[in-house]
Amino acid sequence: MANESTLRFGAQTDEVTSLLRIVNMVRTGEASTRPEIGRLTGLGRGVVTQRVDRAIEMGYLEDGEFGPSSGGRAPRTLRFRSELGIIVVCALGALHIHAGVATLDGEIVDQVHRQWEISRGPAETLDTVMSMIDEVLARVPNTPVWGVSVGLPGPVDFASGRPVAPPIMPGWNGFDVRRRFEQRFDAPVWVDNDVNLLALSERSRRKDDRIDLIYCKVGTGIGAGLLSNGHLHRGANGAAGDIGHVRVQGADVLCRCGKVGCLEAVAGGWALVRDAQEAMTAETTGYVAQCAAAGEAPTPEGIARAAENGDALAISLIQRSARVIGESIAALVNMFNPGVIVIGGAVAAAGELFLAEVRQRVYELSLPLATRDLSIVNSPDDVREPLRGGAELAREQLFEVTFPRWFGDGRPTIGAIRGAELEHVA
Repeated sequence: MANESTLRFGAQTDEVTSLLRIVNMVRTGEASTRPEIGRLTGLGRGVVTQRVDRAIEMGYLEDGEFGPSSGGRAPRTLRFRSELGIIVVCALGALHIHAGVATLDGEIVDQVHRQWEISRGPAETLDTVMSMIDEVLARVPNTPVWGVSVGLPGPVDFASGRPVAPPIMPGWNGFDVRRRFEQRFDAPVWVDNDVNLLALSERSRRKDDRIDLIYCKVGTGIGAGLLSNGHLHRGANGAAGDIGHVRVQGADVLCRCGKVGCLEAVAGGWALVRDAQEAMTAETTGYVAQCAAAGEAPTPEGIARAAENGDALAISLIQRSARVIGESIAALVNMFNPGVIVIGGAVAAAGELFLAEVRQRVYELSLPLATRDLSIVNSPDDVREPLRGGAELAREQLFEVTFPRWFGDGRPTIGAIRGAELEHVA
């Protein structure tokens, strides 16, 4: 049975609304003292004091050091108690798994990485993920898990947390990923496309809550995360940005999704590996030949790194991939008009060699107005980026979407979060 405090907070009175706003202002750094809160909210000094005291009593805020004086008595600063909980983050790719733990401020405090083929299926993969999380949790202070975010390399129905016909994830279609994590951690869980996490990481890194951005990940597959005015555009069924299965004119290669001529089948990482092996002859030298001699298959990142180091075959493969991908991105630019395009993923590890080809095609094929203020850049070469994005997803959902539902309880609960999600969808 809900206590009186929970019922009162659920009512969304003016008192509660202002209290929520004050906690979030301190949490985000928008305000750090009581006078600043008063100036920004328009609330009187007595009301601000009352609200802040209530937030301190509930455990969300605490007094910090004294701030600089503006002529009178120095005001005492406030801080959000980010140590109250932690966020567990998992980012699964086609060939790897990242798992880590973040504070409620979004700082990654520890992480682990492992090579892994997601085609091995959900049961074995999630068992491995759980063991990796346990490894990380054993190294951090024993703090309650307030939320979990999971990134998957395929379309996801965000409302249910289930993958939807992911082409490179056999056996995952409709699998209830969220439930496995909820049972393990007794905390709210959000599952999303991995490239959406990368887009959120870019938003956070640039400190621009209103950015119009496309994050294009070129790894084993190809996908795009779309930020419009700072908000993720997932589409009606979670398929927004799945440019890997856009048809390439004149292409007749069979894609793993069953269609013919998909961008991924022409220019994705697995297509590069296929083409590299087919192009190898007795005279071939360099990275691909070395892999063949060792009895190993080349990897998308290996081809990209080889191209960066001057390998002739790798360069030709990377440039061809970049040209075709640039054509598809140009269509997005004309339609979406972003201010920034970020290119990441294993294939994009070729750096400027890949980026230059993409830029050329985008500027050739896009409208001048759409490219007038457009910036096309590489993603930071940091394996923690998807983890940061996962932490951003959880923080956004906790404090900007569902906060009113669980605020009175002092910590998030699965029931409160699920109710807020259903209400938001309705």
